[in-house]
Amino acid sequence: MSTTQTLKVYSPFDQSFLDEITLSGKKDVEKALRKATALFGDRAKWIPPHERIEILEKVGAIMRDEMEELTQTATAEGGKPYQDSKVEVIRAINGVKIAAEEIGRLTGEQIPMGLTKASVNRIAFTTREPIGVVAAISAFNHPLNLIVHQTVTAFAAGCPVIVKPASTTPLTCLAFAEILYKAGVPRDWVQVLVMDNESSELLVTDKRINYLSFIGSAKVGWYLKSKLAPGTRCALEHGGAAPVIVEPDADFKEMVPSLVKGGFYHAGQVCVSVQKIFAHESIARQLANEMAEMASQLLTGDPLDKNTEVGPLISPKEVDRVEEWVREAKNNGGEVLCGGKRISATCYEPTVLWNPPQDAKVSKEEIFGPVVCIYPYQDRNKAIAEANSLDYHFQAAVFTKDLDIAFDTVQKLNATAVMVNDHTAFRVDWMPFGGRDASGEGLGGIPYSMKEMTREKLMVVKSKYL
Repeated sequence: MSTTQTLKVYSPFDQSFLDEITLSGKKDVEKALRKATALFGDRAKWIPPHERIEILEKVGAIMRDEMEELTQTATAEGGKPYQDSKVEVIRAINGVKIAAEEIGRLTGEQIPMGLTKASVNRIAFTTREPIGVVAAISAFNHPLNLIVHQTVTAFAAGCPVIVKPASTTPLTCLAFAEILYKAGVPRDWVQVLVMDNESSELLVTDKRINYLSFIGSAKVGWYLKSKLAPGTRCALEHGGAAPVIVEPDADFKEMVPSLVKGGFYHAGQVCVSVQKIFAHESIARQLANEMAEMASQLLTGDPLDKNTEVGPLISPKEVDRVEEWVREAKNNGGEVLCGGKRISATCYEPTVLWNPPQDAKVSKEEIFGPVVCIYPYQDRNKAIAEANSLDYHFQAAVFTKDLDIAFDTVQKLNATAVMVNDHTAFRVDWMPFGGRDASGEGLGGIPYSMKEMTREKLMVVKSKYL
């Protein structure tokens, strides 16, 4: 009798069956670790930089040829609307290009000698080497671009990588892996394991792992970090509550569409989605009403329909959770300006809440759903203090035409990045990206990830001729 376990993948929109995949187990983890460790341990098998560049250029070309297939796969299993999934694929292609270009920038520096008597007759410089075997645990919400950020960066830096895609969205990762292999990436350099949590923990906590790249919940991320072997470095990307400060002089014409996009893109299932908007009391209600009007007109439904603007949540239980949180906020004084109801087992209406209590879950936790909360304030500093009061600090924003207020707010907001006159979910793939405090550790962004996946080696040469 076969003991092989499988994973069935379903569409988050209509729960239709998409595919069934054989799950990897503990023996597969050990096999993958042995392969990756053997590769890294034999410098003769390392792929020279110029070959990595050539391979990644081929990867980008194949991705362009297969753009439609990648878009359809990512849309079907991830639920992000087709139009946004296509943008993600284009971003991923550009991400591969950025990684290829960044290979030539992984350089060291000369260290001055001769500054003391003890250091004469010496020349010193550093070089950058790959850190070793990388384990990458990925999330569902950007099933292609996140995989690029975790696997292509490792390969470009010269590291073998073992990647576990999210169990809800493994098909995009598997399709991308086949593109890598088609372009010339040896299979042992990028290995994909679709596995359960127990096997994943076995992988990332093994002492042969030199670097963990984790994107997912804070609970799981911090737990895995506590279990890492001594010397294993990591980058953890968790979520945030994405606060926005809006001053009375903000430009409504540009601001409202920006905040609506930042709040309801991918049904709010983005770690930096606009969630908490603190608006000055003189304009707060106008902002709330205009956002509610625009949000109520968003087309929610089948992500494969090219007109859809908001798709499903990743699973029905997430719809249940969002529904419960909104109900709690409403029952305790929050006003529902639009939405506030499930459309189906898998879709929830884009929702704008007016001034829910600060102790409600929608105010205290990351919603990760299509819900935006708006709070009026009199004193900007008190609003900033409220924004900073949560444990999560990732990206934030301020809308104002006053440069002094903008700079002051940027300095006072506890965030790794603050957008001025733009929504909190803005990102390009060459900028630093990551949370602080409970929101994570380390930096993403392709050049930053590649640097973190390398380490410096110092060489000091002594010669009487120096």
